[in-house]
Amino acid sequence: MSKIAPSIAAIRLDAAAGTDLHPGPSLATPRLAPAASVASGDNDRIPRIFLGAADLVVLAFAFLAANALAPAVQRSFFPGGLLYGMLPAIFPVPPAPTPEFPPLSEVVWLFLATAPATLVVTELVGGYERLLGRPALRLVTDVMLSQTIAVSFGALIGFALRLSSSSRVVIFTYGMLSASGLIAHRVAVWHYQKRRLARGVYAKNVLLIGQPRGVEWMIKHFRQHVSDSEFRLTGWLSVHGERTHAPERRRDDALRDIPIERLGPVEDLGELLIHRPVHEVIAIQSSVVGRDWLRLVMEHCDYFRIRLRIVPEALLVGNLSDLRFSFRADPLRLPEIVLTPPLLDVDALFAKRFIDMVVSATLLVLLAPLFLLIAAAIKITTPHLPVFYAWHVIGFSGRPFTGYKFTTMVADADEQKRHLLDRNEMQGPVFKIKDDPRITPLGRFLRTFSLNELPQLWSVLKGDMSLVGPRPAGPHELVRYELWHKRKLCVKPGVTCLWQVSGRNRITSFDDWVRLDLEYIDRWSLWLDMRILARTVWAVVSGSGS
Repeated sequence: MSKIAPSIAAIRLDAAAGTDLHPGPSLATPRLAPAASVASGDNDRIPRIFLGAADLVVLAFAFLAANALAPAVQRSFFPGGLLYGMLPAIFPVPPAPTPEFPPLSEVVWLFLATAPATLVVTELVGGYERLLGRPALRLVTDVMLSQTIAVSFGALIGFALRLSSSSRVVIFTYGMLSASGLIAHRVAVWHYQKRRLARGVYAKNVLLIGQPRGVEWMIKHFRQHVSDSEFRLTGWLSVHGERTHAPERRRDDALRDIPIERLGPVEDLGELLIHRPVHEVIAIQSSVVGRDWLRLVMEHCDYFRIRLRIVPEALLVGNLSDLRFSFRADPLRLPEIVLTPPLLDVDALFAKRFIDMVVSATLLVLLAPLFLLIAAAIKITTPHLPVFYAWHVIGFSGRPFTGYKFTTMVADADEQKRHLLDRNEMQGPVFKIKDDPRITPLGRFLRTFSLNELPQLWSVLKGDMSLVGPRPAGPHELVRYELWHKRKLCVKPGVTCLWQVSGRNRITSFDDWVRLDLEYIDRWSLWLDMRILARTVWAVVSGSGS
């Protein structure tokens, strides 16, 4: 078992029992990866329901535009027009322009018939699968196929109903506009995701664990077969072999030059999963070492919800002449056993991020006058203080970021804190006292109604935070966290959470605070987020803030 902390099972039992657990200082020194080199590990899959909804919006706009533009399009097919002679034979040109076109209500059947057909055909051809996995040409051909079938279906209905030639012009115009709109929409999203892929937004940091020979093979495999824009090796942890191993093997391992950073022994995994953003772990199991270390790795990855891939070293370094590995959909192309955390509903997570963006952007616009009023009040009452306080914290998977709050404390608040530590009312690494003398008079008012938190909406819009989630950790706090505390960093931090609406002024134990965060993680759903947001609004209005 790890020397860093007690077993994960003991931590879980302790958290459930509500007792304190103090294993002492960590043996590993926290190391924060530079922000510029961090792979974000975001999910590039857009749920079907959102792609389908976007398609319906495009089709609706195309239908309205077709109905409005049909007279101009019809005139362009007559002699002297821009499209003269280009109309297919299935759409015969009338002898003279139609003086009147049917009203929208008489052709709405076209949208009602073609929209479901478009969604069905697009689903059948795989158009709602992962966009980045398809070339741009395939996206275009999928749209053309779906629209050809859908509009042809609409045209057949028109012929069966013996509709006028003017309605046929609407059908033709709608087909052109809908195909163009869907192609533009798909290609725009595809290009946007391609740019994010190139910037490493979707890349996942991978940690290797094993002996030098297996790690060296894995590094070569990544360089030859794995794109750096999808997976990045962040370092490796060593596994010590038994002293009874052959001297040649030990000497061979010692001479290997591993071109990525060695981050310590496998016993440091628990601390590393917090202080470095790690999205996946690859454990290379060797037949010449024991298996206790693998059990430790599995427990840590299970507790922190990290995907674990276990690869037998014998399959990597063996010499095969005819047999080849057979892969299906594994992007890493490895002979592996994959242990993955419970997959949260991708559609729900996408909806959570969509809600974060819409609500934060809307509030930032609507509350702009309030922002200006608070900024002016801060400058009038305390002209020597900045309007915003830069909040350097640790977020999801140990990723550092800078958030902002309205300034509510005096300039030398950090220096005064050292003299106030004996008055701390919180048990644990967090500092909090009821009548904090460092808070300015205006700051006390802002904190009462949580108005000092409003600038965090910018962090929500950027994606560093969510509206609902555990409180971010300060670097000075994180070094004092116990191992079970750090599980709260396995989700994106938020502006509010259960601790915010469960009487935060009455919570005096940091352990109780963290237990509420872990309860949120284990119970998470969109409905829970909505309930917390509703209770937060009441807490703000009633003035029960800090």
